[in-house]
Amino acid sequence: MKLLEIIHKHRRTFLLAVSLALIEKLAWIVEPTLFGWLLDRLIAVASSKSLVSYTLPLTLWIGVFALNSGVGAARRSIDEKNYSKMFTNIAVEVTESSRDKGLDVARTASRVELSRDYVTFLKRRVPDFIEEGFDLGGTAIALAFFDWRISVSCLLIILPLSVINRSYSRRVMGLQKELHDMKENVFDVFALKDSRHVREYYDEMARPQRRIANLGAVNFGLIRLFLMGIFLLVLFIVIDIDKFTTGKIYSVVAYLWTFVTSTEYLPDLMESYSSLKDIQDRVRGEAPVVGNGPSEA
Repeated sequence: MKLLEIIHKHRRTFLLAVSLALIEKLAWIVEPTLFGWLLDRLIAVASSKSLVSYTLPLTLWIGVFALNSGVGAARRSIDEKNYSKMFTNIAVEVTESSRDKGLDVARTASRVELSRDYVTFLKRRVPDFIEEGFDLGGTAIALAFFDWRISVSCLLIILPLSVINRSYSRRVMGLQKELHDMKENVFDVFALKDSRHVREYYDEMARPQRRIANLGAVNFGLIRLFLMGIFLLVLFIVIDIDKFTTGKIYSVVAYLWTFVTSTEYLPDLMESYSSLKDIQDRVRGEAPVVGNGPSEA
């Protein structure tokens, strides 16, 4: 079973979910520009400048905000219903495949639970990838309309970010395999009905989880170091060179924060992708089965 096969079989559900996520994010990426425009108009009105109105920017901002909120709420409700049905179908397919391969009940049940990550990936991570695409590419384009130098400053982080995340993803892949090997043995552990084995099992499982967390911490610190330099450079351009209005400064900072937070979230997406890739190989029978769980003393 491959991810693309699942998407093809459930393409209507997938396309609906992706379309709603795209609309939600498009509205979100436009919102800071409109709010900055509205802020400048409100300041102008407060300064008693003649023939200045904030009606149009206010109406547009409310419309975009309502669209983002309404579509976001609808997507969360619709996705839960559709993806629940999808998991049921996947669970049946994994069960039939495991039966044909002669796997025991415990390992079949474990793989059904592992296959839940397929649905989690489509339900959570695909919208996250769309969001990351807009947050990185969309904000860079939006910032270029204010000053191309700001956009270039943000894009400077792409190369070091790629190197850091590639190294992180390669290391996490091995740890995810180790973790999934242990998860496949969970039913065997509980079948022993021995609390000592349960404790040993979860203590052992915690080790790769801690190593993943430590790698994530190092990755986070390195990215933040690069981002601090980018942030200071952009603030210098906005305040000392361009002399932007208050509203434009708000818009630039809002886009900049969006860019910053999206880069911090990339390692989580890479970890999820590595985990799903291992599960896909495992369900298809391409990953070796390691051990049969703890043996009775």
